[in-house]
Amino acid sequence: MPPIAIDAVPPAPAPPRLVDSHSHLDAAEFDPDRDAVVARARDAGVDAQVVPAVAASGFAKLREVCVAGDGLHAAYGLHPMYLAAHRPGDLDVLRDWIARERPVAVGECGLDHFVEGLDSGLQRTYFTGQLELACEAGLPVIVHARRAVEEVIACIRGVGGRGALRGVVHSYSGSAEQARRLFDLGFLLGFGGPVTYERATRLRALVAGMPLDFLLLETDAPDQPPAAHRGERNEPARLQQVLDAVARLRGEEREAIAAATTRNACTLFGLAATPPPARERAVLPPGEP
Repeated sequence: MPPIAIDAVPPAPAPPRLVDSHSHLDAAEFDPDRDAVVARARDAGVDAQVVPAVAASGFAKLREVCVAGDGLHAAYGLHPMYLAAHRPGDLDVLRDWIARERPVAVGECGLDHFVEGLDSGLQRTYFTGQLELACEAGLPVIVHARRAVEEVIACIRGVGGRGALRGVVHSYSGSAEQARRLFDLGFLLGFGGPVTYERATRLRALVAGMPLDFLLLETDAPDQPPAAHRGERNEPARLQQVLDAVARLRGEEREAIAAATTRNACTLFGLAATPPPARERAVLPPGEP
C-alpha cells in the first residue's frame, strides 16, 4: 500500500524586525532571567534594543549587560528622577564615559515635574549639561519629559535648536502642537505600552495622525506594560503588541510600520541595518512574554 501523502504545514511567518528604542535591561528586575528575556525578544523579532542609563553608579553594570547580550546598545546619561543618586562631577564622569565607550546616545536625561520634591533648578542643570555633551559628541539624546514638554523644548532650543541636536522624547505625553514643534527641531517621539490602552484617546489620536518618519516604538521595560499585561513586569518581546496597536490606529499594515520604525531607529542611533546573528545559547526555561 503506497504511503498516504500528507500536506506539509507551512512554517509560520517570521515576526517583522523591530528595534526597542527604550528598554532598561540592566534593571534589577531582570537579574534572575536576563538571558531568557533577551532570547524571547529575539524570537519575537526584537533583535536590537537601546538601553539607557539612569545614574553614573549604574554605568558599569549597563556596559556589562550590553556586552553580554545580543543586540543591546548602551546609552549613558543622568535621569531627572534619580537626582538623589547624582553627585557633583557626574557630568564630567559622563563626558569620560561618552568619549571612551562611544554609546549610541546620551540619556536617559530630561525633566520631570510630576514627581514631587525634585529640585527643578538642579534638573535643568543636569539636562542642559547633557544636551551640551551630546552636541560635543555628535550623539542623539534620549529625553524624559513628564509634565515638562514645554520646558524641554525651550532647553533644546537654548542649546542650539535644529541641527545642533537630534534625539527622541520617549514615552511622549505632550500635545499635538508640541509634537509638531519637536518635529521641527528634528526630534522623534517614542511610544510604548500606554498607546495600547483605549482610554488614552489623545495619545492614540496623535499616533494615528503623526508623520511616520518621526515615530519610534519602545517598551520602557520593565515598566509600562501593554494593556493585556497590566500590572506585570514588562519586557521587550511585548513590543509586538505595541506594533499591533499602532498599526490598527493608523490603518496600515504592521509590516510597513515595523519597517519604518526600525529604519527610524537605525538612522537615529546609528545601528546596523542588518542584525548580527544571535549567539548560541542554552535551552531556555519556558516563559511567555
